[in-house]
Amino acid sequence: MSESRANHTRVVSRMLLLVVGMFAFGFAMVPIYEKFCEVTGFNGFVSTQAAEGPAGAGNVDRTVTVEFVSSVNQRHPWTFRAEESRMEVQPGELYTAYFKVENARGGAGVTQIVPSVAPGTAGRHFKKTECFCFTEQRFDEGETRRMPVTFFIDPALPDRTTTVTLSYTLFDISAGDEPEFDENDASLHVGAR
Repeated sequence: MSESRANHTRVVSRMLLLVVGMFAFGFAMVPIYEKFCEVTGFNGFVSTQAAEGPAGAGNVDRTVTVEFVSSVNQRHPWTFRAEESRMEVQPGELYTAYFKVENARGGAGVTQIVPSVAPGTAGRHFKKTECFCFTEQRFDEGETRRMPVTFFIDPALPDRTTTVTLSYTLFDISAGDEPEFDENDASLHVGAR
């Protein structure tokens, strides 16, 4: 009987240790995944720190199309768009694109604009030296602002990558301003027009 009890105690101890280990692993997954994306450029991770400018002359024999996509999260009354939808760039050269944001929310507001790059493997080769996405943006009621992003494509971008998409999503982070969410609203579902 005591041998059976000892086996039972050992099994329970191992199971508890396994549960604690699984919890710790689950808790650590987010920072581990973020670090993985930062190092590899996987999943379109883009640094939110300013990069140093390009080291030398660009590659005049190669051009890359950079597409600009902008969107507003949820149904906030902001207008956010790129002034140009695309730009032809040479890797290693510095370029500036402009985005326009208008606060139509009926009061002052604060936004955070989050970047993403596709394909995901291009994320580590897309370098921003100046970007409005580095900090929160405060807007007065009705204010419209033209905001620059200065960037370059690292010449180490693989030759098979001919198009890079820079996507920004604007989040209204003004205190106490959560939009009403109606899950029956068809315009909120993927593919709705």
